[in-house]
Amino acid sequence: MSEKINFKEKFVEIYSRDINREGAAELLSYLESKASDFFTAPASLRYHGAYEGGLVEHSVNVYECLTEYLSRGRVKEVYGMDYGAESVAIAALLHDVCKINCYKPGTRNVKDENGKWQSVPSYDYDDKLPYGHGEKSVYIITGYMRLSREEAFAIRYHMGFSGIEDKRNIGDALERFPLAFALNVADMEATYFLEGSK
Repeated sequence: MSEKINFKEKFVEIYSRDINREGAAELLSYLESKASDFFTAPASLRYHGAYEGGLVEHSVNVYECLTEYLSRGRVKEVYGMDYGAESVAIAALLHDVCKINCYKPGTRNVKDENGKWQSVPSYDYDDKLPYGHGEKSVYIITGYMRLSREEAFAIRYHMGFSGIEDKRNIGDALERFPLAFALNVADMEATYFLEGSK
């Protein structure tokens, strides 16, 4: 039997090792504070990571997927994607900070295997800062530390074409800022292949 991973410890270890720019320590303090539920929040309402701690687990999974994707020879040699450890950690670990304090514990009714309705624990979505998705993450991060243009666009457009904005803008961003494309690939891999709806 494999040992259970402590995703908070893993997140803090990667963050502390790789993210060292001015304001990084203050941002981590906020994430760990009582003002933030980053380490206990789910990653979604009903799909990937829809359980306590799902958000930090998803963030670490995206980091691992992005690191692996960027290590491929073709990605480095043909596509020319070569990013420092700090940019990779910032983009992957912080892409979904927009979800902090948005999910509240609740219940919903579902039918059990016998067709009887049962109340089961779930989450309700209540965003007190409705600033969008990727752009909200950029907004929160830049309140603590500066982002490079590449990092900001990667986080802003990490949803790729599953986002709701103008598709031409998405395509332009993915073409001009390859880290955005790579982060989208890593996010989708973590979401659909590592996490699913467990």
